[in-house]
Amino acid sequence: MKYLKEFRDYNLAQSIVREINQSVTKPWTIMEICGGQTHTILKYNIDDLLPAKITLIHGPGCPVCVTPLEMIEKALLIASKENVIFTSFGDMLRVPGVKHDLLTIKANGGDVRMVYSPLDAVHIAEKNKNKMVVFFGVGFETTAPANAMAILTASKKNLKNFSMLCAHVLVPPAVEALLSGFNSSINGFLAAGHVCTVMGYEEYIPIAEKYSVPIVVTGFEPIDILYGLLSCVQLLEKNKFVVENRYLRSVRKEGNLKAKEVINEVFEVTDRKWRGIGLIPLSGLKIRDKYGDLDAEKIFELDEKIVEESELCIAGQILQGQKIPPQCVAFGKECTPEHPLGAPMVSSEGACAAYFHYKKLRMEN
Repeated sequence: MKYLKEFRDYNLAQSIVREINQSVTKPWTIMEICGGQTHTILKYNIDDLLPAKITLIHGPGCPVCVTPLEMIEKALLIASKENVIFTSFGDMLRVPGVKHDLLTIKANGGDVRMVYSPLDAVHIAEKNKNKMVVFFGVGFETTAPANAMAILTASKKNLKNFSMLCAHVLVPPAVEALLSGFNSSINGFLAAGHVCTVMGYEEYIPIAEKYSVPIVVTGFEPIDILYGLLSCVQLLEKNKFVVENRYLRSVRKEGNLKAKEVINEVFEVTDRKWRGIGLIPLSGLKIRDKYGDLDAEKIFELDEKIVEESELCIAGQILQGQKIPPQCVAFGKECTPEHPLGAPMVSSEGACAAYFHYKKLRMEN
């Protein structure tokens, strides 16, 4: 099984762990930004293999988890309207709003459909000219090119019944927001390889220099994560605060120039609220005015409303790496994948879901 089992090789993993043990002399706290990396770490017990001096904390790298509650409520409002077909990736369907989720709207008769691509939503609009088709555009820079292409395609086809509810967020401003906090204990970062595949890693270079933290770009398989941790530890031990690319098979410094060109054509940078974290300046993307006729927020004239989070849910602290899911009093009790209080328990990249699936039984035993 070429290029899969090689990145899950047990003997190689043990060799890298030994090298990490030989390299570390001081305690270091390292944050992996991406939720996909969090799941790999917990699934393969990487955190248990590491020396005690290394503490791993989990970052806000789950776009479903950080989509603000206000945006979820907008989605629910649109989806409940007559003559609307609301489309979304599957992981957004069970994210809880204040009282219910998109699947509840579907169960109550709303036309809510799961799609695998934003272009699927464009095709649905072509086949249903008498209905407004809305796609929930959620994600980091990774999904932005495809979502931009959907808008460009709909525009070229002159589809009047297609629009997008855009909730894109950007990783580098979130990293800087975490580091600028007074109580930040983060010594180094593992950056998300898929985001850097699109955007490159040039934006991280001034952040590493400004806050004196090494940032290592890495992938999502166990060997990727371990090599990323090894590089981060070695840089920390040498007081080198640079960006290092350990995902060479996918990432280039400048990123994918064509993808970035498409993103810049359709979207522009804006301030964005992150669920559980708050407003981060210049941390999101919005649809440019030239494509405003495809912007669902403008079409449906949705007002901004302040929505209160669950008092039991500590998702914000988890997304900022201040706590881990088992420290939440509702974890595995009032909050489960079947009945989530917050998005990190229901998302396929959520830290709470990772702990529930991979750690809960071990913790109980």
